Amino acid sequence: MNKKLWTPDAKRIAEAPITAFMQAVEREHGVAFNGEYRQLHRWSVEQPAAFWQAVWDFAGVEASSRGDAVLENPDALPGARWFPGAELNFAANLLRYRGEQTALVSLLENGERRTWSRDALYREVARVAAGLRDAGVQPGDRVAGFLPNIAETVVAMLATASLGAVWSSCSPDFGINGVLDRFGQIEPRVLFAADAYYYNGKTCDCLERVQAVCREVPSIETVVIVPLVGDRDISRAHPDAIDFAAFGDAQASDIDFASLPFDHPLYIMYSSGTTGVPKCIVHGAGGTLLQHLKEHRLQVGLGEGDVFFYYTTCGWMMWNWLVSGLACGATLLLYDGSPFARDGHLLLDAIDREGINVFGTSAKYIAALEKAGHRPRESHRLDSLRSVLSTGSPLSHESFDYVYREFRQELCLSSISGGTDILSCFVGGCPILPVYSGEIQAAGLGMAVEVWDDSGRPVVGEKGELVCTRPFPSCPLGFWNDDDGSRFHDAYFATWPGVWAHGDYAEVFAHGGFVIHGRSDAVLNPGGVRIGTAEIYRQVERIDEVLESVVIGQDWQDDVRVVLFVVLREGVVLDEALVDRIRRTIRENTTPRHVPARVLQVADIPRTISGKIVELAVRNVVHGRPVKNTDALANPEALSLFANRPELQD
Repeated sequence: MNKKLWTPDAKRIAEAPITAFMQAVEREHGVAFNGEYRQLHRWSVEQPAAFWQAVWDFAGVEASSRGDAVLENPDALPGARWFPGAELNFAANLLRYRGEQTALVSLLENGERRTWSRDALYREVARVAAGLRDAGVQPGDRVAGFLPNIAETVVAMLATASLGAVWSSCSPDFGINGVLDRFGQIEPRVLFAADAYYYNGKTCDCLERVQAVCREVPSIETVVIVPLVGDRDISRAHPDAIDFAAFGDAQASDIDFASLPFDHPLYIMYSSGTTGVPKCIVHGAGGTLLQHLKEHRLQVGLGEGDVFFYYTTCGWMMWNWLVSGLACGATLLLYDGSPFARDGHLLLDAIDREGINVFGTSAKYIAALEKAGHRPRESHRLDSLRSVLSTGSPLSHESFDYVYREFRQELCLSSISGGTDILSCFVGGCPILPVYSGEIQAAGLGMAVEVWDDSGRPVVGEKGELVCTRPFPSCPLGFWNDDDGSRFHDAYFATWPGVWAHGDYAEVFAHGGFVIHGRSDAVLNPGGVRIGTAEIYRQVERIDEVLESVVIGQDWQDDVRVVLFVVLREGVVLDEALVDRIRRTIRENTTPRHVPARVLQVADIPRTISGKIVELAVRNVVHGRPVKNTDALANPEALSLFANRPELQD
């Protein structure tokens, strides 16, 4: 078993919302969980209708009707229908808290800070919703956002959802082809965009790309520009572009929320698109709301008045996840810019200044802080901080240890994992469970998650495929323009019919913790032995000279050999001694099969816009195969560093 790093004390357990939820379920259903999360989890997957109704009641979902049934066709995945008679509005649930308490704090890299109270947010949504209604937007129409992570983005999304229209967004650092590959498929009627944004000390113009989007997507009828920088002529984007502040009805004081079915479309999300045109994944309003309420309230412990932050862009599902925190009465801290601004101190400063209670970030950010020598507990108070969440890639044992050593001991550090595909988590945190080094704490409530071997047999303590064997409310409604459902089926259900195969190479332990070893399609296979890439990354992160790395399997002499590329600290050269130390560290802590046949230095590693390493793209370049959609990458120029390497020819 991995080292235990944290155990919640009796006060933490007693005050956690999940404890109150357990007690409510025990009273209502005559069951006894004895404070045990695993017993609650077992009940949640064996009694799905009772569990999700209990979540609805505990979270206080606002609806014009809940209907008589909770679950129809309960054995069909996909095909189960949740709350088939319910009618609700997603935006109404996120805007139900009113008053002068702060709803949004918007921070920019350049230091600009703005705030919106709950009442001010409601009024802004009312104004923009009126503008959308006047523009002819109807339920089911698409509204697109090409926007940074700012308050106006939240307003535009909520106004869209209030009408029953469908929101879809890309962050403004997407290249033009990446935007067209997404918005061109869904044909939005309205486009919200920013004039520019700030990143890494630079001001980046957006209007030229907005003009191209408007030219190439003829469905766009209305263009609304947020003048974030404010020194640009917005008519460059479109001759009839409207300033965000002038859009809608400034006198609107109330919102006529459309009452819609539980499975009415809410969001269109996109797969990464690094292997072709991105899939357009349609998510329903009710499933998204209920799943996020469960995760925020029960798995994170988010409550009214908490300050909730997640570093994300509007092109990543964590933005949608963050915004749902409004439904718990939390104050959202929005940040747009580089996470490493001010030498990495900007976000740490915000923890103290804003009183952040739940701080969400990526494994890369935590590892980078450690590599840079940051010791936050010495430079910052951090006394408001209750939970740290990490996702995007597996969090290494060393990063777990670093957080407890250099942040504070009283934290619940929850590595979480799910995806854009389900707009939520399969496995994640729990404030009443211990934290073990390198482990995700537990399967999510209501999620029948298992790890299967190649024969479809559940295994414990062995590596295999992460699957979900029973329906869950945030299962996508399907893919856009996939009328017969064939592409949706092939993406998740082709391996085992009726079972969601997520594409993660994972392991579950007897006590219920999980480890994600990497993506299944990036698993290395030297000599027929399957190796998760995260197993190697963990060891490489121990080497102080290495800032980051990417590992692939190269087809070689009727087998596969492991090739490791490393980015080194400035001034460090990859000599034989360093290569030997890297290999020795990997061999001593894993197996000889893990040791790379080649270790090569590169100046940069390609990543998606949301910061994920693209192992498949690197592998394609090494093998001389094309990368189909480089606009999905934040730094596509890095791919050239892996092409035609003479060291890989022998």
